Amino acid sequence: MTTSPEPVKTASYMDRLRCAGALETDSDDEKLNKSLLMLATGLLCLAVMIWTGLYSYIGPAFSSTLPLLVQVLLIGNVLLYIKTQNFNAFRTTQLGLMLFLPFVAQWMVGNFISSSGVVLWGLLSPIGALLCFGVSQSLGWFIAWVVLTALTGLADFYLADAMALPKFTVPIRTSIAFFTLNFLAVSAIIYLLLRHSIIAKNKIQLSLAAAHEMLQDEQDRSEKLLLNILPGSIAERLKNSNQTIADGFADVTVMFADIVNFTQVAADMAPAQVFSMLNRIFSAFDELAEAHDLEKIKTIGDAYMIAGGLGIGEQEYSAKIANMALAMRDLLRNDFAINASHLDIRIGIGTGPVIAGVVGKKKFIYDLWGDTVNIASRITSEGVPGMIQCDTTTFYRLRGAFDFHEPQVIYLKGKGDMTVYRLIGPKQPFNVADAY
Repeated sequence: MTTSPEPVKTASYMDRLRCAGALETDSDDEKLNKSLLMLATGLLCLAVMIWTGLYSYIGPAFSSTLPLLVQVLLIGNVLLYIKTQNFNAFRTTQLGLMLFLPFVAQWMVGNFISSSGVVLWGLLSPIGALLCFGVSQSLGWFIAWVVLTALTGLADFYLADAMALPKFTVPIRTSIAFFTLNFLAVSAIIYLLLRHSIIAKNKIQLSLAAAHEMLQDEQDRSEKLLLNILPGSIAERLKNSNQTIADGFADVTVMFADIVNFTQVAADMAPAQVFSMLNRIFSAFDELAEAHDLEKIKTIGDAYMIAGGLGIGEQEYSAKIANMALAMRDLLRNDFAINASHLDIRIGIGTGPVIAGVVGKKKFIYDLWGDTVNIASRITSEGVPGMIQCDTTTFYRLRGAFDFHEPQVIYLKGKGDMTVYRLIGPKQPFNVADAY
């Protein structure tokens, strides 16, 4: 069974006055509109009581029926609104009462002079409409106040002689005092409403700014996560298009690194230890990839795949791959804080055309396909621990800058016999430009 939203509960009377009828589901603007109209109603009722008491004290005695009627209508409409939660009806009827009741009061008292310009209170109606309805809809309320004021003034002008003896004889000093009070009270209420509106809107803006900053932080984190999965150019294309991403590259250098005897070593370790071991090694490889400006493609179990030549304007990527392969091998040989289990690796490098793209719509991955990828993977699995094996294309590209062992012929399933070259290291002195 569903229940209707409960009004917001507040502690103090002023809070209850400003927030009566506001719901948790209301937007910030809706809550502000409700609080403004309730504040205006409360201030108007308070002013009517004070106005009536002062008038009775320093002015002539007159019937309290109209002030009591004003209070009953305004407060009764509030209670009806709180019960029905129909803010649109409440807003229209309450502003209507604020508009017409001051004119009724003047007509009953006599004229502008004897009523001390009580019609000024009607100005609260278009001001309230401006704050609660908006600019466009408030114009009609202001025109209505102007028309009523003009008609009342014309009536006073043409009926001045007939009204020479008004219903109430008001002393001139009393009339002047209440003119002053009316101006001050109406101006004060308008100021308080505008002040409350501006303060509330400033709070809303600060809240929106904070939310925007949080959203920006989340977006930055999402961007960083996406860039950890995909190359930057591919991530941009994926965000800006729903089309399939598949590209052909004529020349890419691909490297696989495979940890030797990983299965046997991991068999005697707890899952957390296995994860910790791989995480240390692969995180160190990630740092090397970033330092050499190369693109990590993925990890497959205990294998690490990286490529060069996928970026726009990328230079000397084959030499960078070779240098990273040497750095990876030396890292595992020398840094036992990262390689506590003294693991060794096999590395294979191939160069040639590939197809690159994003696979799937969920949990997608940027991957490479083609004969170049297959060759790099197979010469890795057929390699010797601690050795870096390269295909013929990679060898011819790097032989001017790197030293190699004598060529070896190995058998690859599905490819037959293939010549590979085992990388030793850079020539001395080394000049990367010599590789091209």
